Amino acid sequence: MAASLLEIDGLEQYYGESHTLWDLSLSVGDGACTCLMGRNGVGKSTLLRCIMGVLPIAGGHIRFDGKDITSLRPEQRARLGIGYVPQGREVFSQLTVRENLEVGLAARRDGSREIPGEVFQLFPVLREMLQRQGGNLSGGQQQQLAIARALVAEPRLLILDEPTEGIQPNIVQQIGEVVTELNQSRGLTVLLVEQKLPFARRVAEHFSILDRGRRVAEGAIQELDENLVDTYLKV
Repeated sequence: MAASLLEIDGLEQYYGESHTLWDLSLSVGDGACTCLMGRNGVGKSTLLRCIMGVLPIAGGHIRFDGKDITSLRPEQRARLGIGYVPQGREVFSQLTVRENLEVGLAARRDGSREIPGEVFQLFPVLREMLQRQGGNLSGGQQQQLAIARALVAEPRLLILDEPTEGIQPNIVQQIGEVVTELNQSRGLTVLLVEQKLPFARRVAEHFSILDRGRRVAEGAIQELDENLVDTYLKV
């Protein structure tokens, strides 16, 4: 079992009076690909935003590579090596593809201001569209741009929130291949939220299921059986 790169211990989170995450613990192994699963509204995106520091937590600890990052701001977490692609992509619609990618460079630990050629190897379409505004791209192209923007900082952990949502099948296939390449060939640790079971089974090594703000099951992806799917994932 690989050492943990990300450790969450006893995390509590509230939206106003609503208790959204309950004593939640999660461990993501260094070099692993872990899929966070569950029906809509169970706290998956909330947990990702807490990990990134976008949402405050009421209790518990978050550690990255052995360092307690619970009190760090999002940009500080990014500079430590956490890349985050939020649900809905949040591409800057008025900026060009190049400018969107350059925004991601601010989190690089080495201070480089050069866009790594690697992102164009992974997403060749972006090289052809460097001068196009982000708002003029298709949904699939925007998702590729959002992932590339996170990758230009060369993170150690890539967090993806529903990367296949609203994306055409051929781009879903490509994104799956990219995630697998990054994780298995380049050793990048990946934590993703994903609703599509075939995609999750294809790219993930481990799964963790949330229900009503609590972690209710976890294991190797091969252990995600029909009983768990029926109980916690089917709508």
